[in-house]
Amino acid sequence: MTTLKHILAATLLSIPALCFAQKEKVELLPYGNMDKWMVREIKESFLIGGNTQYLYSITDQKDTLKDNTPYKSTKSPWATSSVLATVSGITKGSVTVFPEKRNSGFAARLETRIERVKVLGVININVLASGTIFLGEMVEPITDTKNPQSKLVTGIPFTKKPKALQFDYKVTTGGPSKKVNGMGKGTDANRNDMAEIQILLQKRWEDKDGNVHAKRIGTGWQRFSKSVKEWQNKHRILVNYGNISKESYYGDYMSLRSGEMAYYTRNSKGKMVPILEEEWGDKDDEVTHIIVQFSSSNGGAYIGNTDSRLWIDNVGLVYDVK
Repeated sequence: MTTLKHILAATLLSIPALCFAQKEKVELLPYGNMDKWMVREIKESFLIGGNTQYLYSITDQKDTLKDNTPYKSTKSPWATSSVLATVSGITKGSVTVFPEKRNSGFAARLETRIERVKVLGVININVLASGTIFLGEMVEPITDTKNPQSKLVTGIPFTKKPKALQFDYKVTTGGPSKKVNGMGKGTDANRNDMAEIQILLQKRWEDKDGNVHAKRIGTGWQRFSKSVKEWQNKHRILVNYGNISKESYYGDYMSLRSGEMAYYTRNSKGKMVPILEEEWGDKDDEVTHIIVQFSSSNGGAYIGNTDSRLWIDNVGLVYDVK
């Protein structure tokens, strides 16, 4: 006869196995708590007013970087869309990422903004830039607005297989998007702006001609179509392994990136080349690189709404513990 004692004993025996299956750990990415920032002082050209712009980088260098020095991090894996530009001899600072006080530390505030540069007879251009932080490097100084992805070293070496990307966030979605890259106020993009976050795991290799190829091993992607006013802590985006193109949650924006959509990297010769994502891998494939990117707008280059904002803090990776 089954007694209460037997039932309790069976229940207790099942608990360790259940706990073991659900046990996990979260590893913050380096500087992922967004508490350490360096200030960069950019003196803009006299022809556009000679103003001083302050750019902010996610790293722990204490001294302000002055004298319009191009930035290349030697400590932090993070880069931002705030950038030093020198176009037609005109020096300009574009600021789209800011540290913002949060509790006893800081968070990153990403803003979609328009930079305007006008010098009679030399240059007259308006450029929209979304606020973005990403693992990689911004290649400075920016000298033109052509092929913006080619100015970014996207992703860093990485060999692990996390189950999710975890972070704190809040978001303001700006509404209808415009494309602004040239004279005037831009053109309607016929879509509403959304914040966008992605984590991609790749296996990369280089051929004898210096071309960089990749398999997509893992994919996590989310777009935010509604504003969230209060901080959401420990939000997760799951990493899905293998070919996800037939899954119900798949969107075209998650597709393999090549051609005009390709991300870029430096090859072994130091040349910026596209990363040619040519096939889907699977969960047993080797991982060589990780891409993590947070953006206040999602429409692509020069597309967004200037009311869009995204706040990010405490960025980490989640792993099952066996």
